[in-house]
Amino acid sequence: MGEIKSSGRPIDQLFEKVLSINIVSSDYYRDLLRLNTYNEVIDEIYVTVTHVEPWMTGNCRGPSTAYCLLYKFFTMKLTVKQMHGLLQHPDSPYIRAIGFLYLRYVADPKTLWSWYEPYIKDDEEFSPGSNGRTTSMGAYLRDLLLGQYYFDTLFPRIPVLVIRSIVANLENLKLPTKHCGVTGETTRGADDTVRRPPSVKASLSVSFGQRAPHRASTRGSSPVRRDLPDRESARDRERDRERDRDRERDRDRDIERDRDRYRERRSRDSYRRDYDRSERREGGSCRSRSRSRSRSGSIYERSAHDENRGGGSSNNNASTSSNLAKLKDLYGDSSNGEKKDRGDEKVYSRPGGTEEVIRLGGSTWR
Repeated sequence: MGEIKSSGRPIDQLFEKVLSINIVSSDYYRDLLRLNTYNEVIDEIYVTVTHVEPWMTGNCRGPSTAYCLLYKFFTMKLTVKQMHGLLQHPDSPYIRAIGFLYLRYVADPKTLWSWYEPYIKDDEEFSPGSNGRTTSMGAYLRDLLLGQYYFDTLFPRIPVLVIRSIVANLENLKLPTKHCGVTGETTRGADDTVRRPPSVKASLSVSFGQRAPHRASTRGSSPVRRDLPDRESARDRERDRERDRDRERDRDRDIERDRDRYRERRSRDSYRRDYDRSERREGGSCRSRSRSRSRSGSIYERSAHDENRGGGSSNNNASTSSNLAKLKDLYGDSSNGEKKDRGDEKVYSRPGGTEEVIRLGGSTWR
């Protein structure tokens, strides 16, 4: 028997991109590279798989073991015989569930009913999710056929005509034609449980509030955040208001500090200008006073020098006239005779009226 008739989609486009990237980059999937045969992968499913959700639960944020093993089957390209061995495996319902998931992702949508019909009323009980909620294999298969979402991931789209044919076949078998909810809700993020975020990307980083695929925002729609008590939200709003008031007070304090610095700088500059102006004014007055003092001092010295010169000449004239009178009394006046004898001899006198040369008794006095 040959390979299963597939939809023709490449392997990396069967899952959502974020899921495929996380599977390929996970350490567990790298460890699965050591498994080379179909039976080894089945044994790994039997030992490790406890649910068939696409993501791990709890604090771990990553692809589940079941989906890593399912991706391993994608790379092996199972045959029809191998697929019948998975769907009829008696050891574990999770081996069968992974086989049905393989068909839902890989097989041609027109062939899905032929694969699922023999098991559509299977009553084997198991828990497809990690919440422990059990369901029958038949109900699980009906949700795989009728639902577009699978635990907040997307299935490949089934054409509308094929869906109508599947619904008609279910009605003929008198089975429910509505989604039962055992594989999650029919819309992404509609699950009311607080344990899971509403989207794929939010499941990876629920605390960061990142934008999720096909969602406006995970922060407002997440049940984790939506179910918080109003008391907590009121406390957060009050804390935000208090933080805003602190920022405003800090801003006003900074503005007032800048104003004080500006006033202080202006007052310091005005004081410096006044001081320089007064210094220039005082420097000019000192120079004028020094010039007036120097002029008055020179005038005083000149007048004193003149007075000294004048007083000395008058004293010299008085002493000369007194000496002349004494000589005349002692030797007699012979100036007239000398003038007659020496008519050609001149007598020099100073401008003050005193004679410079005096001849008495034939002798010359100087």
